[in-house]
Amino acid sequence: QVQLVESGGGLVQTGGSLRLSCAASGRIFSVNTMYWYRQVPGNQRELVASITSGGSTGYHGSVEGRFTISRVNGKNTVYLEMNSLKPEDTAVYYCNFRQIGDGNDYWGRGTQVTVSS
Repeated sequence: QVQLVESGGGLVQTGGSLRLSCAASGRIFSVNTMYWYRQVPGNQRELVASITSGGSTGYHGSVEGRFTISRVNGKNTVYLEMNSLKPEDTAVYYCNFRQIGDGNDYWGRGTQVTVSS
């Protein structure tokens, strides 16, 4: 099993910045990918960014150039640096973890990000 603990959400004005963190612990294998998703009530969960254990990254088009995902492998921690925030970025942000050799899909409890106009 793997446990995920997120932190760093909050309220910020349009144009502001926030940094989210997600720490993974438990039975972690060397080849894995960590993701950030977000969800607005009534909508499906949306993939925001991903990063592999090798450092390859991917972004949703709406956040490219504004958000940066990074990780510290030794600490099994992933970060999401969010800049130039917009009201449409308001959502609950969830950390997700998947690894080769493990059929489970792990989720954090979510952290609220609210961007005021």
